[in-house]
Amino acid sequence: MTFVLAWYVLMSMLAFSTYWIDKHRAAHGEWRISERTLHTIELLGGWPGAFIAQRVFRHKWRKTRYVLVFWVIVAVHAVGWTLWFAGVEPRLPRFR
Repeated sequence: MTFVLAWYVLMSMLAFSTYWIDKHRAAHGEWRISERTLHTIELLGGWPGAFIAQRVFRHKWRKTRYVLVFWVIVAVHAVGWTLWFAGVEPRLPRFR
């Protein structure tokens, strides 16, 4: 469990810094970081850092489509942790 917590912290720091870089680039009319990249970092566990960065930098928090995908990612994590703590084991469908 310590590894997982450390991973979430690491990915959150990466997400926070990536949002900062993207915000800086947006303000200066420079090349931007793709939304796909930001969402990938969130999906890999950086969503807490992304959430904080959205509020601190006021970045991406008003784009409806982006925010919708962000909250789907958060929901995926919430469902995954709920199933984990409930002791539900993943089962793959059997094909004959």
